[in-house]
Amino acid sequence: MQTLLLNHEAVEANADMADVIGAVSDAFAAYERGNAQMPAKSYVELQQYNGDFRSMPAYLDAGEWDAAGIKWVNVHPDNAQRYDLPTVLGTMIYSDPKNAFPLAIMDGTTLTRLRTGAAAAVATDHLAVEDATSLGIVGAGVQSYTQLEAIAAVRPIEEVVVSDLDEARVERFIDRYSEEFRITAGSVADAAACDVLSTVTPVTEPIVDRSMVGDHTHVNAIGADAPGKHELDDRLLDDATLVIDDFEQTTHSGEINVPWSEGVLTEADIHAALGEIVVGDATGPADTGPTVFDSTGLAIQDVAAAHVVYERAQATENGSPVDLVDTTVQ
Repeated sequence: MQTLLLNHEAVEANADMADVIGAVSDAFAAYERGNAQMPAKSYVELQQYNGDFRSMPAYLDAGEWDAAGIKWVNVHPDNAQRYDLPTVLGTMIYSDPKNAFPLAIMDGTTLTRLRTGAAAAVATDHLAVEDATSLGIVGAGVQSYTQLEAIAAVRPIEEVVVSDLDEARVERFIDRYSEEFRITAGSVADAAACDVLSTVTPVTEPIVDRSMVGDHTHVNAIGADAPGKHELDDRLLDDATLVIDDFEQTTHSGEINVPWSEGVLTEADIHAALGEIVVGDATGPADTGPTVFDSTGLAIQDVAAAHVVYERAQATENGSPVDLVDTTVQ
């Protein structure tokens, strides 16, 4: 048996967004039904390098398929300036759960972008108004691209407003999608006035005020992935129908981690986990008021996306097979 090596180009080529969204939805359902194992994300703090490593293992049984894997990923904010490298780098090991054989090693950075966009799409599909045609994006980094591509797969997005302090990033984003959407640069308030808003920034002081967001706007809070990060003001979080991906992760390092630690938000303020809504154990939002999805990123999402990529790579013979491990029985 051989292991497939899949670089970023191969991951992208084998990741149909609709399939990834479906698999991530299946992962939320499996997790909610107790058909998944996902140990807590573990951190290796590297203060001397202003960064950290995170290990994210998971197994899930989606019924028609099951899968297992682990992602080794980092966040090093100084990488671009000091080393000409992305802030986030990841490697995914995708294994056969029945015998533990490493089926694939793939670019986890691209996989992370894909599954993060897919998770926002699943939330948007359940929480946003059906006729949402405008999308605001705050933060035009690499994660913003799959936010647009995935959300446009579940809502008829026509107009996009993108906001970022880095004008070059905004220009690159606009150039990429100008032929597909009516896309403009704008302020945070301009972006927040859209039907759907995705925030993908690393800020520690809120930049989206309650006054900016309409009563029918759905917000995907993506940026907070560590204690202290906080994109949305507390009044918005308190006023919104609040949906989370995982209780332990969101209270520790998600968008709600700061107001939670200060006692501003409590468990009573959480409407539901997204998995509960996916399987029908919780209702969707009320007719009025904004909705917020607190997305921290789950290992089950990585495994689900890796499953899609691996299966298609096998079918299309797209990848580089290698003899990675000695399979001789001793």
